Amino acid sequence: MIAKGQTQTLRAVLELRDRIINGAIPAGERLYEVILAETLGISRTPVREALARLEQEGLIERQASGGYAVRTFSFSDVLDAIEVRGVMEGTAARLAAERGVSPDRLRQIHNVLDALDAVVNMTEGTVDFDSYADLNATFHAQLAALCGSDLIRAEVERANRMPFASPVAFLHAQQDVPGFRISLFGAQQQHAAIIAAIEAREGARAEAIAREHARLARTNLEYVMYHDRSLIDRIPGLAMVTA
Repeated sequence: MIAKGQTQTLRAVLELRDRIINGAIPAGERLYEVILAETLGISRTPVREALARLEQEGLIERQASGGYAVRTFSFSDVLDAIEVRGVMEGTAARLAAERGVSPDRLRQIHNVLDALDAVVNMTEGTVDFDSYADLNATFHAQLAALCGSDLIRAEVERANRMPFASPVAFLHAQQDVPGFRISLFGAQQQHAAIIAAIEAREGARAEAIAREHARLARTNLEYVMYHDRSLIDRIPGLAMVTA
């Protein structure tokens, strides 16, 4: 059973994270425990614990004068975050190929690939975006765990915590942008190629494809920032990014 204090802390984390990512609490805004506690209708202790957790996630930062403020990120920061994710997922894929993967784990990730194939119809050019988002997140979580290292898995998860760098960052915008939608078909082919390289014990190839796969997020980001900024509000976390 979860203690009441833990429940309130989790609620505070989820609500504050959502407001920050969606821009309801704008980048640079100071966060005050008393005001947040009153807004959320909980005591200051779980709010304080929630703020500490959000600092660890990189969404807020401690101020020299005390307290916290919502972080701002430059365009270069976002590119760096995407690059870090690619490096970590590439490392996870390479180690999985070099160390080998149990038949059970391979079966599980192949099941996810099959399910993804079912929602990405390359022949008709259609995508079930809600199903794809869930399955894509599952695929990347399983990929991070294939090498059997809790440390590597944790580092991949850490790299994914920046909402604009995660594997699902641009899915909310992709259904309305033909170029984005088409990129999902290539992404699904890369998913399959990564697993094929791991099964063939081709570590360098698995790493290279995984890193290239992460760069799709960079391509989509550059499109939004330079060609269609109207999509910014539809992409979680981009409200925190300065041009």
